[in-house]
Amino acid sequence: MKVYSFGAENAPAILLLPGTCCHWRGNFGRVIPLLSDRYRVLCVSYDGFDETEHTEFPTMPEETEKIEAYIQKHCGGHIRAGYGCSLGGSFVGLLAARGNIHIDYGILGSSDLDQASPLAAKLQTNLLLPLIYPVIRDGRFKSRLLQKRLTQRKSEMGGYLQAFMEMLGGARPYVTVQSCKNQFYSDLVTPLPDKINVPGTEIHIFYALKMGEKYRERYERHFANPVIHEQNLQHEELLACYPERWAQLVKDIMEGKR
Repeated sequence: MKVYSFGAENAPAILLLPGTCCHWRGNFGRVIPLLSDRYRVLCVSYDGFDETEHTEFPTMPEETEKIEAYIQKHCGGHIRAGYGCSLGGSFVGLLAARGNIHIDYGILGSSDLDQASPLAAKLQTNLLLPLIYPVIRDGRFKSRLLQKRLTQRKSEMGGYLQAFMEMLGGARPYVTVQSCKNQFYSDLVTPLPDKINVPGTEIHIFYALKMGEKYRERYERHFANPVIHEQNLQHEELLACYPERWAQLVKDIMEGKR
């Protein structure tokens, strides 16, 4: 695991945590300059997903321990905020709940917080991985039919799907199928506590309403007093398509204005 740092070292720190199988720069490249003028931006590159390392993603708890160790060593165990894109929101919840570091503002971006039994998680992983892994490795579906359908959907969705695909980070042949499998599976089977309530930590949720009503129930189950920012958008559309609006909202939260 690596952490890329931007901005002044003595500025308040915000930790950016990528989504499932995403490259850190594809995920956050457009918003890092919008935050680093005022904050120290720490962008995590997970084990198995960084081109400068020969590693594989282990499990969510093991990767969480590495993130905690970094924050303890380089930030004195305290950061102003942590933003988790999709799967990254699970890390924000785990970091807050475990209490080994302190986060003033934990922000979850459209996270689905899916959980499943080991058997169901194994079945889901084995079903989805053969479809998704070629996109991670080669930047396109192996199936011509699926690739054609993706092209059609891009034209139908007004730029959102193209921006979402760009967040993945393009073709990355160095990412192994085992890293993807470990990340999918571990995220599903790693429990997130209910009613997380940490003194001095505010949890904010970017709730993409087009994902469906069931996600509000999950947010309110796992967090005691979440501040839910409703957005009439799709999964991580704010980050993918409106980086300036995303950055301003994140800054407002960190400054106690929202």
